[in-house]
Amino acid sequence: MKENTQVLAPQDESTALATAKKPQTIKELLDSEAFKIQVAKALPRHLTPDRFLRVAATALMRTPKLRDCDQVSFFNALLSLSQLGLEPDGRNAHLIPFENRKRGVTECQLIIDYKGLVDLANRSGTVANIHADKVCENDVFEFDRGEIKKHLIDFRKPRGEAYAFYSLVRFKDGSEKCEVMPREEIEKIRGRSRAGTSGPWCTDFEEMAKKTCFRRLSKWIQLSPEFRQALEHDDDKLEERRFESAKHVEAISQPINPWESAEIPEATEEQSA
Repeated sequence: MKENTQVLAPQDESTALATAKKPQTIKELLDSEAFKIQVAKALPRHLTPDRFLRVAATALMRTPKLRDCDQVSFFNALLSLSQLGLEPDGRNAHLIPFENRKRGVTECQLIIDYKGLVDLANRSGTVANIHADKVCENDVFEFDRGEIKKHLIDFRKPRGEAYAFYSLVRFKDGSEKCEVMPREEIEKIRGRSRAGTSGPWCTDFEEMAKKTCFRRLSKWIQLSPEFRQALEHDDDKLEERRFESAKHVEAISQPINPWESAEIPEATEEQSA
């Protein structure tokens, strides 16, 4: 009489992740093998999962309140950064805890810094130089018909208060494009941002002001798909909404739960345009 035996096929990756024990804390999430697998799938070649997760763990130590964030929002913020090839190091990008009173939870907001956007813009292959600066009361500044004619700074004396900011892109063909914004207008944009009273808007206002100028300028120049994705992933994106057309555009990525699926959503051609 033959013995009735059943051979179980090895679990595939999706099943293994779906049946994995859900971490109870953000720290356990970072240390889990399932999360590392997801990050490894999205990271570009110049970043390793171990390094990326170490930087994320450092961000968690630097901002302890992130430990209280909703796990899915924290996961999606890090996954978005891994897709862009940026690290949450407080230089290129910031992870900011935000209390969502409607949901009754603390969410993790992803704020991409000016330097992070510049890094992505340089990947387009068409940009020769990007410069951004503040314009102060004692500077000599001339702006005429969309062009910055002159900006002279005398570092031997105090520059005074900043009253405007600008961003300037020089392309490899020698052409230039710039955007100048008065401080008053930038403050209004800050006031409409959910992150306007915390994080880099408070600790690095000038960098955020430069970023605001650069984001507005980017609407008129052709940059890499990664740059466009960064604008969509950035939680501080009020500026972009001023330029949206009437055509409905789907979000590049929907919030996902790492414990329900092992698949990473990819941007479509239309969404990346």
